[in-house]
Amino acid sequence: MTITYSALSLDTSEKSRGQIDGEIEAIRKLVNEHLSEPYSVYVYRFFLNNWPELCLLAKSEGNIIGCIISKVETHRNTRLRGYIGMLTVTEQYRGQGIAKKLIDKSLDIMVDKKCDEIILETEVVNKKALRLYENFGFVRVKRLYRYYLNKHDAYRLILPITDKACLRSTFLEKLPEEKCIEARY
Repeated sequence: MTITYSALSLDTSEKSRGQIDGEIEAIRKLVNEHLSEPYSVYVYRFFLNNWPELCLLAKSEGNIIGCIISKVETHRNTRLRGYIGMLTVTEQYRGQGIAKKLIDKSLDIMVDKKCDEIILETEVVNKKALRLYENFGFVRVKRLYRYYLNKHDAYRLILPITDKACLRSTFLEKLPEEKCIEARY
């Protein structure tokens, strides 16, 4: 069994609009099946239309078996912040390093985009996810009480990339406008 990794392509010269919509629906179904938080189609469209290169897919025999959905935006006009919004792997494929590979590829892209820090949230009760992210160097910085709709608490984790990540925004100079990244849609 070969597992391939690729970014989502929204290029209609490569695939039909129907194929692209089908892939987005498969991603939505996978995430909704395995994560506790239900997301609307608008959340997916926001991430996927703005940062398709940060929607990484793991496929086996043409079927999506895992994905990571991330973004990069300017935070308080002082730093670039990467954010991992969703990560999931189909249960039968867990334990094979697929999530690690998806995270690794996503982090590489965010570092190439000059992120100063990368953040995420995960449920306090999700020990496997906490161990996975902490093995990448993420550090717990805040507990968010009743963060999820299921009333579970979350930890916010941060992976500092540059020294800027270790300073409060109020002490940093504003980024030049040409270095700021904001969502288009």
